[in-house]
Amino acid sequence: MYLKLLKSKLHRARVTSAKVDYPGSIGIDSELMAAAGIFSYEKVLVADLTNGSRLETYVVPEEAGSREIEILGAAANLVEKGDIVIIMGFGLFTPEEARDHKPKIVVLDENNNIIKGE
Repeated sequence: MYLKLLKSKLHRARVTSAKVDYPGSIGIDSELMAAAGIFSYEKVLVADLTNGSRLETYVVPEEAGSREIEILGAAANLVEKGDIVIIMGFGLFTPEEARDHKPKIVVLDENNNIIKGE
């Protein structure tokens, strides 16, 4: 049996742009991805703290240091530039692995700079 647990989280990321005319995904600064342990093309859950919407998509890397969080494709109808979001990645763990698992949680400021990382 496997348990689905939170693996990584970018907490309070500010959306820098939302583009409907794109095949779909979320673009994230590659430095922020590395800090949280999020991989290119990984499936993530995005929770919008501004309006309450939630969506699943996959991650594409943005330029390192850009602090970009771009909502791309159909999700841009749910999330707008300036919204505050939580981006969560999950993993499958055995019960033994789950006992000691600690997710990587990265808290961001209003400019998507890291203010706390676990």
